[in-house]
Amino acid sequence: MYKVFDSDRHVVEPVELWDNYIDEEQVGEYRVSLKEDTLEEAQLRAKKYGNLRSAIQLIPTLYVGQHPIFNHWSEELQIESTHQQDSSQLERLSAMSGKGQLASMDLHGIEKAAIFPTFASYVINHAEISAKSSLAYAEGYNEWLNEYVSADKTRLLPVGAVSRHDPETLAQQVKAIASYGWTTISIRPEVINGHSLGSQAYEPFWQACEEHNIGICLHGGSNLHGSTAGSERFTSRFGLHACSHPIELQMAFVSLLENGVFEKYPKLKFALLEGGGSWVPYWLWRLDNICYPEYPNLVKDNIKKLPSEYFKSHCWVSIEDGEPCIRELIDYIGSDRLLFGSDYPHPDHLDSESSDDKEEFSFLTETEKKEIYELNPSKFFNF
Repeated sequence: MYKVFDSDRHVVEPVELWDNYIDEEQVGEYRVSLKEDTLEEAQLRAKKYGNLRSAIQLIPTLYVGQHPIFNHWSEELQIESTHQQDSSQLERLSAMSGKGQLASMDLHGIEKAAIFPTFASYVINHAEISAKSSLAYAEGYNEWLNEYVSADKTRLLPVGAVSRHDPETLAQQVKAIASYGWTTISIRPEVINGHSLGSQAYEPFWQACEEHNIGICLHGGSNLHGSTAGSERFTSRFGLHACSHPIELQMAFVSLLENGVFEKYPKLKFALLEGGGSWVPYWLWRLDNICYPEYPNLVKDNIKKLPSEYFKSHCWVSIEDGEPCIRELIDYIGSDRLLFGSDYPHPDHLDSESSDDKEEFSFLTETEKKEIYELNPSKFFNF
């Protein structure tokens, strides 16, 4: 038998966080606020679109200063999101507190969970805010998160947030997170404020992570105000959501690889989350057999073995219910590199919240299930 560790579970940050845990002087003009819709605006939408479906009052929208936290969050998308909110309302409410999170975990048979941000990831990494404000939001969120997990620190494992706007602050941020006793941080895979993950400016950051034995979770999401895969050609939720998660993870791995992060820091651990895992065999095959052999002298200083070998020694990847080619993924990188993550309580993954044996994973052996649900996350998250 095995216990179930959820490697990707989220909070829903209450509005009070932005007022009670953030130094207003530090964020200045980039204060987070909530914009409420009105009945009058709903009536105008009904006339604009010519249907009663559009007459609904929209769910409130978070702003950072004068900017909405989500990019390309169109009026049409807000209408659809509002109509679907009831499907996840109870789950979102439970995720606002540590006690509520524990109750949801009990309901679905989750022993422990890594706790990630929802809105904070978009606020901290917002392209329009200052580095000073971004750092203040990261520090305030971490202070709030420390209280959140106090409901049961043996079951709720906090994943710290960092601001990448000013790379010179990263090493100190890692030190502060380690002082909480935390073992992992979450960073987005995208280019943030002009720096990809392989940027030379991040060298002190990787050194600090290795020194403090901090695991790094790569976790993105669509509709970020910033450069995200697909954002240069799509504005639709469909196009952005299709590209952002898996393609950003693929590019992040290449950035870390070709800039020598894996080679220079052999003890670093990375978890690639919420992009599925079926892309991994193809991507590693292409890097091993097409890209790496083409001009090996151009990459010899930073890539001294096959890209797939770096992946197998540094990386874990989460898999999703029902995705194809999991057996091929296991054959390619091993079952000891896979994680289970529910993405609870986000509505696009609500069918993944239960840990009960499902038909989608029925082909896994009991040994493989124990690895994916219990042993692998234990190794990555250091619990």
